[in-house]
Amino acid sequence: MKNVEIKVEHGKMTITVDLTQEIGPSASGKNVIIATTGGNVDVPGIDDTKIGLNVYRKKGK
Repeated sequence: MKNVEIKVEHGKMTITVDLTQEIGPSASGKNVIIATTGGNVDVPGIDDTKIGLNVYRKKGK
């Protein structure tokens, strides 16, 4: 995961992303990646539950 923090407390998941960061361009080059889980990953401490997250903005914005 890059620029993504996932916490689970009392059955609720909190996802934190620093929107001031940029990881780099998307594969197509049309967008700038801000955060990604890099595909589907396990939710910490929860069996058989996964999350896939991509946060991006259009290039030049």
